[in-house]
Amino acid sequence: MTLEACTESLRQHDPDRFGAVLVAQVQDRPALVTLYALNLEVARAPFQSAEPMLAEMRLQWWIDRLAEMGRGTPPPLHDVLTPLWEAWGAGAGPLAGLAEARHRDCERQPFATPDEVVAYVDATAGVLMWAAAQRCGAAEGTRDIVAHHARGAGIAAWLRALPQLQALGLGMAEARAEDVHVLAEKARDGLRMAARLHRKLPGRAAAALFPGPRVPRLLSEIASGRIDPLTATPAITPFQRRASLARLAFTGRWWR
Repeated sequence: MTLEACTESLRQHDPDRFGAVLVAQVQDRPALVTLYALNLEVARAPFQSAEPMLAEMRLQWWIDRLAEMGRGTPPPLHDVLTPLWEAWGAGAGPLAGLAEARHRDCERQPFATPDEVVAYVDATAGVLMWAAAQRCGAAEGTRDIVAHHARGAGIAAWLRALPQLQALGLGMAEARAEDVHVLAEKARDGLRMAARLHRKLPGRAAAALFPGPRVPRLLSEIASGRIDPLTATPAITPFQRRASLARLAFTGRWWR
């Protein structure tokens, strides 16, 4: 039930956010580590059973515990919830939305249109990034900027994982190249908008906004047809990850 357990989970299963936490200011790290560890757990919950009803029960457990925390009730001793409570207190209550958005994953429900993907990304990556950015000093008036950025980063991550999602029945109901091109363009638009307005965000929030390595290039190549994410996307090398995080650490920028 320690912060170290959350950190180790991130290091193993979410190296991009693990690296971003290391770049964050010291006072923000406990909140980010526990938030991202929670995100890992609720994302896994629908896949811990092939039976939709059992998957729903696992997901509901997280929703109920977070709702209780929001009402001021400490959670039972738990590797993630205990340090989350210490870092967030009753502020963890609204994070139940991260789990609520995963119900369709329990049902192995694919997406019929790009707009459905965008709505899902807004409800998952969008909620996650706004919670992180707020804890890193982002003001309420910057919420739309963070939402644009989260949409771009979230769609990029979804496209990168699309071959695995298709195999799980969580990708596109019909595998059409035009749909992934539309999504890549929507993601690029979101990141461009956020880049234009980034000066309205505190520099302290840069770590919370990290979209992952080589995201603009990936989206450009998908939009142009040079990469087909329905088949495969290029793996991120350790060098590329380190270079991207070094740029973030030294410049506060997540784009070239």
